[in-house]
Amino acid sequence: MHEITLRSQQRRELIDVTDRVTKLVEQSGIADGIAVLYVPHTTAGVTINEGADPAVQRDILTALQHLVPHDGGYEHAEGNSDAHITSSLVGCTTQVIITDGTLQLGTWQHIFFYEGDGPRTRRLLVEIVER
Repeated sequence: MHEITLRSQQRRELIDVTDRVTKLVEQSGIADGIAVLYVPHTTAGVTINEGADPAVQRDILTALQHLVPHDGGYEHAEGNSDAHITSSLVGCTTQVIITDGTLQLGTWQHIFFYEGDGPRTRRLLVEIVER
């Protein structure tokens, strides 16, 4: 298992981790398999979406803010209920198929770490499994 350490700068943000995951796959020497990505935090997540146009990432964050506002009158006393909810919506795990040593991402797809309660130091765990 591998660990990627991240430092978020904003309360909510998407951090592109595609290059770091790609490097781990290359270093593994595994030709065919799967990369499993897991976020061990209750206020963060991981997702795959368009990485070519940064406006898409801004739109995702804006939509999450509209769906789950920070000041939504939640019961949780820590003041970060919105981050817990958006983490559940985004999800804490994703997988990418590896073929011929390459992540099988679509032309515009990138892998993003979602921060919902930053800024913080976070971990993204990556398990590369050979087929």
